[in-house]
Amino acid sequence: MPEQSFVLNGEKVTVDVADDVRVLWVLRDLLGVTGPKYGCGINVCKACTSHINGKAFNPCSVPVGEVGDDDEITTIEGLPDTAPEDQRGPHGLHPMQEAWLERDVAQCGYCQPGQIMAAVAVVRRARDEGRQVTDADLDGIRNICRCGTYTRIREAIRAGEQSM
Repeated sequence: MPEQSFVLNGEKVTVDVADDVRVLWVLRDLLGVTGPKYGCGINVCKACTSHINGKAFNPCSVPVGEVGDDDEITTIEGLPDTAPEDQRGPHGLHPMQEAWLERDVAQCGYCQPGQIMAAVAVVRRARDEGRQVTDADLDGIRNICRCGTYTRIREAIRAGEQSM
């Protein structure tokens, strides 16, 4: 089997797995990182949303062979380490995660890691473009929440944006 190497949550990892295995299965089954959830496996529900090189991606739809040695994958487990310590909240979490807790967003919680990762990517993209997050940006987040907590999700993104 070929060896696949990349950076995961700040640490270099190497696994023996075929090129066509999806990154989600590498994360969950081989590396034990269970924050990204399996929902659909076809890049629709976005429960697995993580970051690759700082941008949102869905590991259920990316073969591990397309990930390079220097690519950095961040999952919800590694998100707190991407925020400066002085921005982390009372639970030691990323400001967006803290906003989720403050707004009591989660009901079942299954989609929340993907929702948070998508939200952070949207805020970062807006900041890179020198602007605030717009309603159109929020409308562009297509992560599915079966509990329907979209109003609280939007409120938490706005609060998290202010703390980031």
